[in-house]
Amino acid sequence: MTAAAQRTADAAVRQLDMTGTYLNYLWVSGAVILIICLLLWWGWRGRKRRQGDLPAPGDVPAEVLEAEPAAAAEGMVIGTVSASDYLDRIAVHQLGLRTGGRLEVHEAGVAVFRAGSANFLIPADDLHHVRTDRGVVGKFVERDGAIIIGWSLGGYEVETAFRPRHAAEAQRLLDVLHPRTGENPTS
Repeated sequence: MTAAAQRTADAAVRQLDMTGTYLNYLWVSGAVILIICLLLWWGWRGRKRRQGDLPAPGDVPAEVLEAEPAAAAEGMVIGTVSASDYLDRIAVHQLGLRTGGRLEVHEAGVAVFRAGSANFLIPADDLHHVRTDRGVVGKFVERDGAIIIGWSLGGYEVETAFRPRHAAEAQRLLDVLHPRTGENPTS
């Protein structure tokens, strides 16, 4: 065997040896990713168990579906969080999911329509406050880019965040929501 052929054979053997090393890296990386996914699932399941006493929000009644809203906007329903902590997402009843949607203000309350998730109504009696902010867990936007609606869900204080597509719609929602919560919009 010539020297050149020997070098080629040695290089091929080294390359085969590296294949085993790379496969080991692949298996370790796959195991780490699997463990992280399992921990995420376990944490989400634990969060749902801890929040299991939260009642499901009411469905949007037929009379609200047929009525003309006082104000409405298309945009993104960012999700619902605990009012005391904007990083504590509500996991039960799919309230914490971020979806596209529509917000409508009616006499009966605020109807939240979500793509791919159950729609719900925030009753007018349960509304506490409305404000603008940068967002909540899952989505942060420009200053005052998200409308935050504070309300009671079975005695538990929560906030639902919504980001309208157009600023004019956001202002109209705020103008209609502030009097319904008993707030002065200039404060």
